[in-house]
Amino acid sequence: MLDEIIISIDAMGGDNAPEIVIKGIDYFLKHEGKNRNAKFLLHGNKDILSKFLKKSNLTSNCSVIMHTEKFIEMDAKPSHALRRGKGSSMWNSIESVKDNVANVAVSAGNTGALMAMSKLQLRMKPGVTRPAIVATWPQKNDWCVVLDVGANIECDEIQLTEFAILGDAFYRALHKKDKPTVGLLNVGTEELKGNAVIKAAHERLSGGHINLNYKGYIEGTDISNGNIDVVVTDGFTGNIALKTAEGTAKLIGYLFNKALFGNLWSKITTFANSYSLLRLKRQIDPRRANGGVFLGLNGIIIKSHGGTDHIGYANAIGVALNLAESSFMSEIDTSLDLLHKNEAERSFK
Repeated sequence: MLDEIIISIDAMGGDNAPEIVIKGIDYFLKHEGKNRNAKFLLHGNKDILSKFLKKSNLTSNCSVIMHTEKFIEMDAKPSHALRRGKGSSMWNSIESVKDNVANVAVSAGNTGALMAMSKLQLRMKPGVTRPAIVATWPQKNDWCVVLDVGANIECDEIQLTEFAILGDAFYRALHKKDKPTVGLLNVGTEELKGNAVIKAAHERLSGGHINLNYKGYIEGTDISNGNIDVVVTDGFTGNIALKTAEGTAKLIGYLFNKALFGNLWSKITTFANSYSLLRLKRQIDPRRANGGVFLGLNGIIIKSHGGTDHIGYANAIGVALNLAESSFMSEIDTSLDLLHKNEAERSFK
């Protein structure tokens, strides 16, 4: 574990920034960061940030404001952000990682702009075609990871294979499991199911030369109910699945509260079972899974949902700190080296 982790924050990124950002850091420090030596670089307007920091002593005591008046709008096009975004809070937060001033960066800002700026400044790891966003997903007894969940709308079989490698390394580093199971999301588990890209990716992953614990095709129900640790898919499908799951969780929470507090008797029984019900509420809370990670870059970038609240943002901070303390980057380098070595041997033969 590192003695001190520096977390670079795009304090102006997000639907409700910077208020939610500061509250999120404060919540993290109160509940999870008490014995963890994390420091924060807050990139944003000093005058605005100072007002919120006056109400958040914990955050104020372990943060430094890096002043800039520029920020990226949530609806800005990535191309526009690249042309005019230099010196913005988002750009500067990434630059801190590039210059080794910070270990990791977190932003709840515009996803397309964040990805474009991260690729430009940090560059791709050798041999990686495109970065992917990986999201943590709750299962019955544990967690799995799903990638891509929005960075790449269309993918070919080579990119899906790379995602499998990146996801495997990510899971090993973060969850300390030697051989996580890997599955390819499809419309069915039968060999004949799927389009040409899915079938080609399945063939590559089934070859055995990549050294993955590949289990073949899986279906959507296996994401939450199965025994797969790493779920591989394209960004179009992954993003729809993620948003659908979040919406379903919120609907269940709403219906659950309505049923529990609908009348006097239900309120009495709810109070009697409050401990178990609170545990269930926490398990289905989508904020616990907030904090997507950009994989394949020469640096660690965490993407928080733009509309999350302070608890969701605090979870993204936790993901950032956990990754910075892990062997994440070296695990990915080792896995990619093995992939390229095996691919070269196959081509030679």
